[in-house]
Amino acid sequence: MLDDAHLARNWIEAAARPEVRAGLEAVYAAAASAIADRGPACWASGRCCNFEKTGHLLYVTGLEAAYTVVNSRDRHAALSLPVLKGPGCPFQSGNLCGVHEIKPLGCRVYFCDRSAQQWQNDLNERLLAEVRAIHDRHGVEYRYGEWRAMLAAFAA
Repeated sequence: MLDDAHLARNWIEAAARPEVRAGLEAVYAAAASAIADRGPACWASGRCCNFEKTGHLLYVTGLEAAYTVVNSRDRHAALSLPVLKGPGCPFQSGNLCGVHEIKPLGCRVYFCDRSAQQWQNDLNERLLAEVRAIHDRHGVEYRYGEWRAMLAAFAA
């Protein structure tokens, strides 16, 4: 098992590879399709990004966190340690997601809409298994952890 710094570097290198990127994007497209079929309400309130206030935490895989970091426009600002220790997502800008197109699976399937709770959990578990398979298929160590903690590995 690698230390966090080496592991983060490996995730970054893997997320930059076209075949890994394509695999993640296929999972994200499947999520978008399933969500479109369900039509959950999103009020763009930003509540889902304020983890402590809403009483939930976002969990991601190392590869997903790396994918967001690799493709982020303002990588260094978002990965500053004071920002990572805040009450919500470091990529939140006002009520909006600053990395909407490249956000991890947990963000994609989470909706404040209470009618979405059961199917979003089922969808997340099914697609998370596909993300794990991408890790395995490409020899990328799998870790699943809290979003800000995973991002902190890249800031180190």
